[in-house]
Amino acid sequence: MNTDDINLAYKIRHALNDNLDNLPASTTDRLAAARAAALARKRANATDAPVRAKQQQRASFDLGALFSMQWVARAAVVAPLLLMAAGMVGVYQYETQQRAAELAELDAAVLSDDLPLTAYTDHGFNAYLAQQQQVQQQPQRAQ
Repeated sequence: MNTDDINLAYKIRHALNDNLDNLPASTTDRLAAARAAALARKRANATDAPVRAKQQQRASFDLGALFSMQWVARAAVVAPLLLMAAGMVGVYQYETQQRAAELAELDAAVLSDDLPLTAYTDHGFNAYLAQQQQVQQQPQRAQ
């Protein structure tokens, strides 16, 4: 009840109390009987309240509660984060495999070449390998 309803109830009660002496006896008896019936219903409802609360608790725990909008909202935040993390792991794995493949190709090229052992200790050897790798990649890009 809001304050307007409460104020109206107080005004009605006050008006009834002021004119109680002017009411006929039959009306007073009917009002007394209605009041007694209302109090009896209120007492009956008051004793049933704990039972109803337990029934409502049991009724509220169902699968619908698991899929409530609050759960969906949380999942809508978590799912993209998990997908982004999985994507980052996938990109990392792919880049690692690509790097390993490039190193394996370079090692195979070095081991299959007919170079003397002193060439591997030469400081310019790394520059030579980089130049050879660029030369090998240029025809592949042209295709």
